[in-house]
Amino acid sequence: MIGLNTAAIYILQTIGSLYLLIILLRFVLQLVRADFYNPLSQFAVRATQPLLKPLRRIIPSLFGLDMSSLVLAIIVQLILMALTLLLAYGTTGDPLHLLLWAIIGVTALFLKIFFFALIISVILSWVAPASHNPGAEMVNQICEPMLAPLRKILPNLGGLDISPILAFMVLKLLDMLVINNLAAMSMMPDVLRLLI
Repeated sequence: MIGLNTAAIYILQTIGSLYLLIILLRFVLQLVRADFYNPLSQFAVRATQPLLKPLRRIIPSLFGLDMSSLVLAIIVQLILMALTLLLAYGTTGDPLHLLLWAIIGVTALFLKIFFFALIISVILSWVAPASHNPGAEMVNQICEPMLAPLRKILPNLGGLDISPILAFMVLKLLDMLVINNLAAMSMMPDVLRLLI
């Protein structure tokens, strides 16, 4: 029985996390003003549209950002965490804690999107610096708003761009000092920490 629960949790977290990633990626692409007509952007829009359409009617945009995608990400994370707790412990837990943990989880994933986009961007800059692949263009559009301000404050090292190193450090510090501490202070169960 324990093995079945563990397998069910694994399947639930994998499928749920993938869909959550697509929802949050849609929000990030809008936040960084990425190319809406990029095939990957279009995929994110089509995959999330059925759930976002009804939410848009009740949740207004804020500063030109579609807040319904952010709210949907929190709702999906909350449901995913509640189901994980139900499978692991037989209870869904306290709703207020669940909401807090869902917000922490979405924030952690938000930071991870930028972190992994940076890794991909750095690798692509070595392997295929002039690539016009839709995936490469999307990654660059995600990273550029974060790297451009850092390039202005860092010294010019003759063609060597060290802004990704500083960006990695900032993202990792935010994860260690903010996300991990919030998870610990809110007493997030270990089974849910796999989701952040």
